[in-house]
Amino acid sequence: MSMKITSPEELPQKPGVYIMHNEEDKIIYIGKAKKLKNRVQSYFKDEDKLDRPKTQVLMRHFSYLEYILTDTEKEALILEANLIKKYKPPYNIDLKDGKQYPYIKITNEEYPRIHVTRRLYDDGASYYGPYTDVTNARGFIDFINKNFRIRTCKHMDGPCLNYQIKQCDAPCINNISLEDYNRNIRRVKLLLQGKYKTIIKQLERDMRKCSKNMEYEKAALIRDQIQTIKITLEQQNIQPTMDVDQDIIGIDHNSNEAAVVILSVRNGKTNKKDDLVLTGINGFTDKQILTEFIKQYYSTAPCPDELILEDDIEDKEIIMEWLEEKHGHKIKFKIAEDGHYLTLIKIAKKNAHISLTENTKEEENPLLTLEQYLNLPRLPYHIEAFDISNISGIHAVASMVVFENGKPEKKMYRKFKMNTPGPNDFAMMKEVITRRYRRISPDYPQEKVNPNDSMYIKPDLVLIDGGKGQLGMAVEVFNQLKIKDVPLVGLAKKFEELYVPGRSDPIILPRKSTALHLLQYVRDESHRFAITFHRNLRSKAFTKSILDEIPGVGKKRKQALLSYFDNLDAIYDASYEQICKVPGISKKLAQTIYDTLEADKQDKN
Repeated sequence: MSMKITSPEELPQKPGVYIMHNEEDKIIYIGKAKKLKNRVQSYFKDEDKLDRPKTQVLMRHFSYLEYILTDTEKEALILEANLIKKYKPPYNIDLKDGKQYPYIKITNEEYPRIHVTRRLYDDGASYYGPYTDVTNARGFIDFINKNFRIRTCKHMDGPCLNYQIKQCDAPCINNISLEDYNRNIRRVKLLLQGKYKTIIKQLERDMRKCSKNMEYEKAALIRDQIQTIKITLEQQNIQPTMDVDQDIIGIDHNSNEAAVVILSVRNGKTNKKDDLVLTGINGFTDKQILTEFIKQYYSTAPCPDELILEDDIEDKEIIMEWLEEKHGHKIKFKIAEDGHYLTLIKIAKKNAHISLTENTKEEENPLLTLEQYLNLPRLPYHIEAFDISNISGIHAVASMVVFENGKPEKKMYRKFKMNTPGPNDFAMMKEVITRRYRRISPDYPQEKVNPNDSMYIKPDLVLIDGGKGQLGMAVEVFNQLKIKDVPLVGLAKKFEELYVPGRSDPIILPRKSTALHLLQYVRDESHRFAITFHRNLRSKAFTKSILDEIPGVGKKRKQALLSYFDNLDAIYDASYEQICKVPGISKKLAQTIYDTLEADKQDKN
């Protein structure tokens, strides 16, 4: 039954749950008792006689309570746990799910990647953890990538350094089939689940198959994988002869919250490490904190055969009976007093201490970090950057790349053929910035504005490749165009320093900052796009050139010349002796080519 009362005298001496409310009818505390009247009476004392400061504060907010009778103390325990989980009263200990700690994520992509994250999303990805130490998580990922050659790049735009050092199978160039790649991913998942034996059996089967097919290099690679995994397994071996599943529970706490680390031992090996948080512990004893954790955590989490604890818990026999009934098997509580188990408890407590003191802020948002570091008026959702590409001023071009929400928006990329005579990268950059941003100048004729053209969009940030000089040039252009509300930043390549207008000293972002990595990515992408455009123009120019007018120079000899000298400019600058060295070019033809090009140069001058 449930009744509202304001005095413990109205309570029966029976087992049940009591639910305390404040004046706003909100539940502020839930407890259970073998004898309700006796337990609740302990709250109704003079404030200075209450056993805990937290109880004093609780009773200041108390208005009335309800109670629910149960047949047994065990039923009261179960009901209390369920009600606390449902209502989360502010004066009860609250178990958090540890989502602020690192997890290993396998992305839901055609060719999945593996990385560390502190956020869990319902995005189809697979998450493993949590880990108390982000260094351990990253170290495990390095082990996985090295042995299973999983891609690390965000954009599959060509083989990278990892492919060259044999730490990636380069699915970007179809160097591995989708089937084989995802077979590796499935094995990584088994590894993260602690299923070493299953992986080893699969790898041994593949090794025998490769050896039978005389694919000895591939068989040797699989052999190395097996050996590495076995070494890892041995390093994690806790008690090889033990068949009992165990959880070793270590807790460390301050006045506000407790960190709990569970080392899960399955088949004698550490299977995983769970990391959780208890809040609202102020005023509770260590024994009460441990008791509340076990009640709340194992009400939903699988419970092993044995729980290894540093100390006894309250209501041990009742909680044990409840857990056995809930999970369908015998459960033991063991107190780690000395030897092996005490060592394990110390390991768990040390990890709990690290977890409690570690800076657990969420992963850096590069756009938010840029906004803060650069003191921007808004989040730099739309970023634009430029690059110049030319050889001795020939076929000079500029590129503009656009990033939206930290990702390249290739539909908005633009190419520019330079009118500025070269080589003069500084003047060319001034030209392209003028050509791009004159469209957003207040002096630009409004009747010409095309709202459907991305060139009329006002960016949130413009990245200039260079230091103070290049940034000053861009500021000068913006002043001439009367543009005042578009932020500029210069990225000096030598020391990766950031320069902003009106500030003499550079802004230094941490080397590992994702904000710096984003700006570097934007700059490198603009460079890549400019070079690609320049090469295409040169290639088209090579297709039809003065070489086509020289008698004796056909398609093959023209290609031989371009292959030997790399470009038409180099052929123009070559001496007669250098032309003679081109395969397939006779001395007589070399003289003809040299004379023709010299005459053409004189005509142009």
